[in-house]
Amino acid sequence: MTARLPNPNLNPALNPRASTTRLWRMLPVAALALASTLATAQIKVGVTLSTTGPAASLGIPERNAVALMPRTIAGVSIEYIVLDDASDPVKAVQNTRKLISDDKVDVVLGSSTTPNSLAMLDVVAENKTPQISIASSLRIVDPVDAKRMWVFKTPQNDAHMMTALSQHMGDQGFRKIGIIGFNDAYGEGVITELGKLAPIRRLDVTVVERYARTDTSVTGQVLKVLAANPDAVLIAASGTPAVLPARTLKERGYKGQIYFTDGVVNNDFLRVGGKDLEGAFLPAGPVVVAKELADSNPIKKVALGFTKMYEDANGAGSMNSFAAHGWNAWLMLERAIPVALKTGAKPGTEAFRAALRDGLEGIRELVTTHGVMNMSKTDHMGFDQRARVMVQIKNGTWTLAK
Repeated sequence: MTARLPNPNLNPALNPRASTTRLWRMLPVAALALASTLATAQIKVGVTLSTTGPAASLGIPERNAVALMPRTIAGVSIEYIVLDDASDPVKAVQNTRKLISDDKVDVVLGSSTTPNSLAMLDVVAENKTPQISIASSLRIVDPVDAKRMWVFKTPQNDAHMMTALSQHMGDQGFRKIGIIGFNDAYGEGVITELGKLAPIRRLDVTVVERYARTDTSVTGQVLKVLAANPDAVLIAASGTPAVLPARTLKERGYKGQIYFTDGVVNNDFLRVGGKDLEGAFLPAGPVVVAKELADSNPIKKVALGFTKMYEDANGAGSMNSFAAHGWNAWLMLERAIPVALKTGAKPGTEAFRAALRDGLEGIRELVTTHGVMNMSKTDHMGFDQRARVMVQIKNGTWTLAK
């Protein structure tokens, strides 16, 4: 019997040259496979915003910002699934469950208000899905516990803004302060944070009244505030419902100083409030007075760039603070998604959601429309004092307070 010797052309160990040739032949196949994987991979971004209801003046510009977000990143397509939660926390939870369970999203953006965003926390934590809130309360992201480790947000904390506002009150010589605020998590957050700072600024909060976002009269609350004769009144409310206390105060003859929170920075608020808002002060993100910022301010270029893009799409003068908060969610994703993709985790998997969460937490020196963002394991908002300025309403617009 004739023995058959091994064929060196079929055995790479006996023929290294043949092995190298076969490897090079396989590379185009591997490249095609990788390209095919990238082509079929899709990142799904779920969005729930308050585009109807009392907070619609916040949610609509945020939705407009989502419409401007790119549809690809790092060669991977992005699908945005946008739902309306009607300013209702129950609906926000329902939307979040649908987006995660039915649509299999990799991240959830929203919601527009603090109560809605707080209501969503349990759902995103249970499903290990990162959330980028577009609401302001510190309670949304603090403390960063087992639940909030999945949650980040774009607006400045109410605590952050109250630092600027309380300093302005003190510098203006105001001592007796009245507050009229929402009877929900947003109002309570603002009231609590100002209360912490009041003794430091030598402010005496003499009266606190509350109202619902849907109330059509606050006459009783205003009469109690006027009875306390405060030097200044803070309206701890957001959107167009914040106009009602200011208008009622003016109708009842109040001559003191009125303050608002950054939750009112949109054109609908100015339109509805009209002359009743003239002269009021509030803390705000630098984006609303970007043209007045120093050229050396790193925020100015990003803020003006977004303003032009937004107004090219939606009309001159249409950009507002909430649209910019919405856009900052994209800037965060633009930084974090490539980081998650480099881990090799595939969109649509738990591993990718975890990698995306880690990418968001690892954001450093990200210049946004509102400030410079540096996230950490204990800070899921990431802004410093560059992220707020004091503005005044003059001639129906926002001006940098001098």
